[in-house]
Amino acid sequence: MNGADVLCDTLLAGDIDVCFANPGTSEMHFVAALDRKPAMRCVLGLFEGVVTGAADGYARMADKPAATLLHLGPGLANGLANLHNARRAGSPVVNIVGDHATYHLPHDAPLTSDIESLAGPMSAWVGRIAASDDVGEQAARAIAASRANGGGVATLILPADAAWGETTRTAPRVPPATHAGLPDDSVLSDVAARLRNGRRTLLLISGKGLRADALAVAGRIAQSTGARLLAQQSNARIERGAGRVPIERVLYNIDACVADLADIDQLVLVGARAPVGFFAYPGKPSDMLPAGCEVIRFTQRDHDALASLQALAERLGVKADAPVTLAAPATPERPVGALTPASIAAVVGRHLPEGAIVCDEAITSGHAFFKHTSGAAPHDFLALTGGAIGSGMPMGTGAAIACPERKVVCLQADGSGMFTLQALWTQARERLDIVTIVFANRGYAILHNELKQVGAGVAGHNARRMLDVVDPTLDWVRLAAGMGVEAACVDTLAAFDDVFAMAMRRRGPFVIEARI
Repeated sequence: MNGADVLCDTLLAGDIDVCFANPGTSEMHFVAALDRKPAMRCVLGLFEGVVTGAADGYARMADKPAATLLHLGPGLANGLANLHNARRAGSPVVNIVGDHATYHLPHDAPLTSDIESLAGPMSAWVGRIAASDDVGEQAARAIAASRANGGGVATLILPADAAWGETTRTAPRVPPATHAGLPDDSVLSDVAARLRNGRRTLLLISGKGLRADALAVAGRIAQSTGARLLAQQSNARIERGAGRVPIERVLYNIDACVADLADIDQLVLVGARAPVGFFAYPGKPSDMLPAGCEVIRFTQRDHDALASLQALAERLGVKADAPVTLAAPATPERPVGALTPASIAAVVGRHLPEGAIVCDEAITSGHAFFKHTSGAAPHDFLALTGGAIGSGMPMGTGAAIACPERKVVCLQADGSGMFTLQALWTQARERLDIVTIVFANRGYAILHNELKQVGAGVAGHNARRMLDVVDPTLDWVRLAAGMGVEAACVDTLAAFDDVFAMAMRRRGPFVIEARI
């Protein structure tokens, strides 16, 4: 047995049975070890951003980590953007990065780099394996670290000689994941008293507080106390749709957000952060809360959100069968009019099957989705958490591998879709049941708006050359076909309704280019 065998055994013992990979020479002994472990599902991504984004989407739906396999520092660097999104989502990921053999490092070969420094900003834990006998214990630490504090990225550096070196040690026991339980009793009492003090209160929720069972409790608390419910702007996963407590998100636009929150006296954070602007804008605030608004922390990300909300309801005297408003089922008629982001959202809500998973990287085109789908069939909504674009199609890929029996719908902007187009190839190879809607506005529309928001004016010739995706115009039907995925292009609402309805009835990857 060599170190690579022990690493595989430790991963499997820690309930990690999926590895998203883009390996190189330094990882070949680990690849060979994976070949001896049929219990491990190995999924190739043609770009490291697909690998890390898929691990993020998988973790959000499986509620457990997958492994990634990346080639040295440059391979890790290629995947850092989606590790940033995974970190913001609180997704558990065990990130395995191969390195040169220890005796080769002093020679400063062309691919030598400071992997620890590259990994640090996106990782909750970074560890380096010293030798083959060290593999199991370090791997167990990485798995535990990925599950700690509500979930995070753990990066384990595997030198080639530690992988191929012989060892007599076997895979150690991997301790089960733990969480912090409930907030202190004094915090429970304080938050309960504040919810009864008559001040205008906002319950801002994130993390597993946005699962359907926890939202039902939060909804009863809100209705009993007169508090308002709102989700953090970017969240890993929201369970929504008909029969569930409806919840809106913090608005992206600063002026609109400031106006929306202007009457809040106190903010109670349930696994969330106080709302701030995505960016700084001249003459506009960074803090979205009104002056004098008091911020109260109820739960941290690693608390048991459901149990914490249940304890708060009990402290408030809110019974488990207290009334709560649920989203009513909506069965809209076939829409008419122009093909727009809003009408596309209405069509998606009309045909979305129960249990679907929606992955949103529609950017400017996605703002209408919540409004038109609150009464759609119950579904999970996965958002771009860290703002690093190129997440949508990889995230959908990982979600589909985690939940193969569920339909995945990706809402994908065309500009950001080009960052990780290779995800379509993985979807085709793995026969994943994913429908990707490409909002083809032929540009980075959000950046045209941001140019105005920062006070820099309207795009001229040079600016348009940096913000528009034309000359040549992208052809998503041909791009998808080149990756092995069937596709269709539509430019009317009626055609989109027909094609999307068909796509919901068939299995396998499919792309719809919606020319809006």
